[in-house]
Amino acid sequence: MKNIHPVLKYDDAHAAIDFLERAFGLERVAVHETDDGKVAHAELRWGDGVIGLSSLGAGAPVYEQNAHNAVVYVVVDEVDPLFERATDAGAEVVMEPTDQDYGSRDFSVRDPEGNLWSFGTYALGG
Repeated sequence: MKNIHPVLKYDDAHAAIDFLERAFGLERVAVHETDDGKVAHAELRWGDGVIGLSSLGAGAPVYEQNAHNAVVYVVVDEVDPLFERATDAGAEVVMEPTDQDYGSRDFSVRDPEGNLWSFGTYALGG
């Protein structure tokens, strides 16, 4: 995942960054703001992976389409403690931790702006 970096757009990117840190344990790497205080570009790290995010109407215009419709899958070693952390932080439960027939244990939640975050033990290409 070092060479693939999803970019998500948020109405309130500052609140999204706080939520993603609190709910999932993503680490804030960089936050660059516009003159009016919107997030032009932010980077959050998960292990070796990085996601980008910004405020709607800030940053590169090419990324404006499909705001609030992202689906992110994150590979984790332990699903259940992260599910508890996410729900304690207010994530909307879409699917509780579930053992899948392909050998993974997964859960899915929505962040406050509706993006779907799925966490599981299945690693593509692994």
